[in-house]
Amino acid sequence: MFMSRRKKLIVIAPAAIAGIVLFTFLGGEVVKLLWNYVLPPLFGWPVLGFWQALALLALCRILFGGLGRHGMSRSRMRRRFAERFESMSPEEREWFKERMRRRCDPGAGETKPV
Repeated sequence: MFMSRRKKLIVIAPAAIAGIVLFTFLGGEVVKLLWNYVLPPLFGWPVLGFWQALALLALCRILFGGLGRHGMSRSRMRRRFAERFESMSPEEREWFKERMRRRCDPGAGETKPV
C-alpha cells in the first residue's frame, strides 16, 4: 500500500525535473513569442531566438525578481510598521506624519500666495 521514501523519491524526482524543464521551455517560448510579436514591428528591434529569450528571462529575473525570497513580505512590513506606529506617543506620530508630508511633497508646509 504505502511506498517507502526511497521509492517516492524515485517517482517524484524525474517528474520534478521534467516539470522544471517544461516550465523553462514554456517561459522561454512565451518571452520569444511576445517579444517577436510586439517589439520588431513597433520599434524595429531585432527578432529573438529561443536561447536569447531564455537569457533575457533570466536577466529580468535577476534584475527585477531577485534570486529567491529574501527581505520581508509586504504584510510583514505593514504589521511591523503598525506596531511601531502604535508604540509612538501622539507627538511622535504628528512629527512623523509631518515629516512624511514634507518628504512626499516638499511644498506641503508652505503657504501659497493668493
